[in-house]
Amino acid sequence: MTMRMNLTILATIALLLVQTSVLPWLIPDVWHDRLLPNIPFIMTVYVALFAGRHRGFLFGLCFGLLQDLLFYGHLMGAYGFGMALIGYLIGLAFERRPRILSSTMLAVGVGSAALDSIVYWVYKLFQVTDLSYGFALYWEIVPTLLLQLVIALLLYLPVRRWLLKSAPSSGEERPA
Repeated sequence: MTMRMNLTILATIALLLVQTSVLPWLIPDVWHDRLLPNIPFIMTVYVALFAGRHRGFLFGLCFGLLQDLLFYGHLMGAYGFGMALIGYLIGLAFERRPRILSSTMLAVGVGSAALDSIVYWVYKLFQVTDLSYGFALYWEIVPTLLLQLVIALLLYLPVRRWLLKSAPSSGEERPA
């Protein structure tokens, strides 16, 4: 199996553009402050599951810092740290387990809740937010988790086929 990382990075950048341009039109105005989908995080989980913990770490670090730079400039590094840590931990936890739909959705769900919790506590530590954790959990973390599970479910088959595309063995001829 081969991992086509360059094209995966480009596809994730395209999904980031879809997240920032199309998804705001699909989410009702009253839910814009509640639903915060993070498609590059979902791709980080997929890369960690199907390519390993080190690639998941680097993928999460790069896209997390990109999101910090683009959207959350008041405190740099919270998403970079959280996505890199979770990418590594998910890759480590599922290193020798089968990558079936249920374990993938479990990884996305637990990872989404952990990422939003890490970002909340980092923001709380540096006094960027004054919300209570219970309110943030009810108002942002759980609705975002449910939306990310739906998006991850929609992306599961295409991304799995893309990331696990078989490479021709050395004995096979490659088409010209």
